[in-house]
Amino acid sequence: MTVDELKSYLHEHWERIEAELLRGTYRVQAVRAVEIPKPNGGTRQLGIPTVLDRLIQQALHQVVSPIFEPHFSRHSYGFRPGRNAHQAVVQARQYVAEGKRWVIDIDLEKFFDRVNHDILMSRIARRVQDKRVLKLIRQYLQAGILLDGVVSARSEGTPQGGPLSSLLSNILLDELDKELERRGHAFCRYADDCNIYVHSRRAGERVKTSITRFLFEHLRLQVNEKKSAVARPWQRKFLGYSMTFHKQPRLKPAKEAVKRFKREDRRSTHAASARVGHILSTGRGEGDFRGTGRMAAAETALYPLAAVETCVHTRTTADASGIGRDTGMAIRHKRTRPLV
Repeated sequence: MTVDELKSYLHEHWERIEAELLRGTYRVQAVRAVEIPKPNGGTRQLGIPTVLDRLIQQALHQVVSPIFEPHFSRHSYGFRPGRNAHQAVVQARQYVAEGKRWVIDIDLEKFFDRVNHDILMSRIARRVQDKRVLKLIRQYLQAGILLDGVVSARSEGTPQGGPLSSLLSNILLDELDKELERRGHAFCRYADDCNIYVHSRRAGERVKTSITRFLFEHLRLQVNEKKSAVARPWQRKFLGYSMTFHKQPRLKPAKEAVKRFKREDRRSTHAASARVGHILSTGRGEGDFRGTGRMAAAETALYPLAAVETCVHTRTTADASGIGRDTGMAIRHKRTRPLV
């Protein structure tokens, strides 16, 4: 069923669907498996629910989210109203400027595929008492995966692709937030991406070992040791950004990007500057950069610097017309576009 067909379908069948939901007899359908490429190689599997299940998941989200949202940590920035990745980046930069010049970069191994259903449901049940709602959420967690015409059962994980998955991840990882707050740590978390800032390598190693043990013992989550590390903030990237080593951290463009920008003719330079001026004055971008050639290069050289200072939420996408060396913002062979 397509999205366009949903309205007429609901006119005909909603009374039956509503009755099944209220009786607790509604049956969730399998999700369609879709693989998308990861920026650093490999693929990520999404689970796309049917249009009807997406509608019901969104309704659940709109009711359940306000129950949990007031209790979430102020250090959590992902998939929450009024919060975004750039706020997390700015806060991380503030921690480093204050002297916490070591970072524990925690990478959870296949987080969305490894979520323990029983642990997650127990956290939801602390604030949601309606057994019909709890049963429905568990059904969505256990929805089968349709791949090449075959449906496979699911016993762990929360499928990425439905409206509920981001909320469920925040409910589970809020326990990590509360533990870090209890210990008095400076940290930023965006979904399953968490950075903790400390004053020394020794402290960082101690915290990393302790948090790794906490995640496994309390949430049954594994830390990916190959991708996690205790390092200087300028040696790691957080949400696609890295910092300079200066006492007051700042972003520095790559020399090749500056040289390329200087080669642009006056007309392209003026247009690119006007675009960035708009971003700086309004704090918002203007959609995808669709220009080609010299104009695109000029915009690419300027836009990332404007974006981080104005907290425009950006996402990087692969682009063959990349600007060469790393600018410190993960835009090597990439192009930055606003996400609103």
